[in-house]
Amino acid sequence: MNQTTQMQPVNRLYKSRIFAMLYSDRKDLLDLYNAVSGKHYEDPELLEINTLENAIYMSMHNDLSFLIDSRLSLYEHQSTYSPNLPLRYLFYISDLYSGMTKDENLYGTKRIQ
Repeated sequence: MNQTTQMQPVNRLYKSRIFAMLYSDRKDLLDLYNAVSGKHYEDPELLEINTLENAIYMSMHNDLSFLIDSRLSLYEHQSTYSPNLPLRYLFYISDLYSGMTKDENLYGTKRIQ
């Protein structure tokens, strides 16, 4: 095999879409959550899916995010090392919480649930 042959770059968007597609079914997503968290939920309707799809100001999207039992879960397929992943998670979570609390009185004296 000729070592000077250059390999084509991997289409990471394709991999990310496959990951999201695999867990687009609520039952499969609940199974993933149960496996990761050690919980034993059985009703997929408990999931409130809130995956970001191209937020306006940053063209962001994350692979999977949802609420269950008042807990936010965020799953991101990452096939290569990225030192910026914690910062990206911060942006994702900030945008998700912003959307979840947009109708709340953020500057009020009562804690937002």
